[in-house]
Amino acid sequence: MLNWNDIIKYANQGNPTPPKRVEKTPEEWSKLLTEEEFRITRLKGTERAHSSDMCSFFEPGKYACKCCNTPLFYSSEKFESGTGWPSFTQPVAIENVAYIKDVTFGMVRVEITCNICDSHLGHVFPDGPAPSGLRYCTNAVSLVKTENI
Repeated sequence: MLNWNDIIKYANQGNPTPPKRVEKTPEEWSKLLTEEEFRITRLKGTERAHSSDMCSFFEPGKYACKCCNTPLFYSSEKFESGTGWPSFTQPVAIENVAYIKDVTFGMVRVEITCNICDSHLGHVFPDGPAPSGLRYCTNAVSLVKTENI
């Protein structure tokens, strides 16, 4: 189980090696994604808080990357954070999520991206529930519900 110290280590010293890579040009991505999906996933945008019903979906299943369909989070790790964005406590696999130090907007945060295709997912914070204490705060636009388990 990952904890905040692991996240900081990855952000400062490098991420786990991904099991594969998916790389496309911006033009290729723009043909596969809507304008909003492209803005958020490829240009590091953020959707408005409470703009998606995904926050209130808790059916069993997996959430995958919108861009490359890599499994990112299990619904069993999803929780209601009250922030207006889907929140999770752990990724499906350590090597599927990358951590990048983000110093934009006068803050120090840790951005999370898909480690397979570099899609912007959101940020991770150390204010989640026990036992990990992590809150993976994700853009719903960056995710797709893939299956019921």
